[in-house]
Amino acid sequence: MGESSAGRAADLKRRVQIYTDGACSGNPGPGGWGVVLRYGPHEKELSGFVPDTTNQRMELYAAIKGLESLRKICQVSLYSDSAYLVNAFTQGWIENWQKNGWLNAKKQPVSNSDLWQQLIEYSRIHDIEWIKVKGHSDNKLNNRCDALARRAIEARE
Repeated sequence: MGESSAGRAADLKRRVQIYTDGACSGNPGPGGWGVVLRYGPHEKELSGFVPDTTNQRMELYAAIKGLESLRKICQVSLYSDSAYLVNAFTQGWIENWQKNGWLNAKKQPVSNSDLWQQLIEYSRIHDIEWIKVKGHSDNKLNNRCDALARRAIEARE
């Protein structure tokens, strides 16, 4: 039996790994984000600074910056130490927030809905697998993202 055209299209997508992390000096306070992209033998680092933000926003922003840097439709393995980010996509929080008019279980407005909506748009473009990694542990690429984020805060750029 032949493979479906959707299956063939998925096989043609570039397979990319994106590692992300966000950091904040104080919460709220100055923040930074770091990203490491891997495509085959290629690696690219991205980072940036936000003067007044929260740690949660930096976690989401790192994922956005990684995804927005992709120039073609990809199959993405996105690694983050943020349970907030990963669980929103893997445990159905996003769908519930949308059904409830962007209110959380306590009937309060969902924090960072502007960033969540950007992530939803990227998840419609790319095939994203959201993977939780343990932070500040032995994951070298997650640690590298953390260092990039912290350097961005120190350098204020």
